[in-house]
Amino acid sequence: MRSSVRSDVAGITGLLLDTNVLVMSLVSPDRLPSTFVGTMERAYPNVFVSVASLWEIAIKASIGKLQHIPPNDELVQATQNSGFRVLPITPSDALSVRELVHHHRDPFDRLLVACARMRNLTLATTDRTLARYDVPVVMAR
Repeated sequence: MRSSVRSDVAGITGLLLDTNVLVMSLVSPDRLPSTFVGTMERAYPNVFVSVASLWEIAIKASIGKLQHIPPNDELVQATQNSGFRVLPITPSDALSVRELVHHHRDPFDRLLVACARMRNLTLATTDRTLARYDVPVVMAR
């Protein structure tokens, strides 16, 4: 089953930001379209950030792939100050990745899809490939 790319937040129980959207929200929010910012505001207080995204940011920052990312304690504080809720990764989340079709090879994105599916969340992304999964998607570009 394919998801639909949503243009509204009607019926959204929560919004899960993918890593790219999280980074843009914290580092360069001006790059986010105003329509998407409105979507985040309407979904508040149910805007989530996965521990998987924080992990991915830490890995990429440690190898020099991400510039302008604040140190870890500031990153956590900025996430909290933005009103985002941190979503833990459960064993069920991790194991449900096994059920996903291989539309996408990135393990972090696959885990985010699994988390969104397990919790009936809409995934906020800039990656159109993720719309091929059976999870609602809202594009942040």
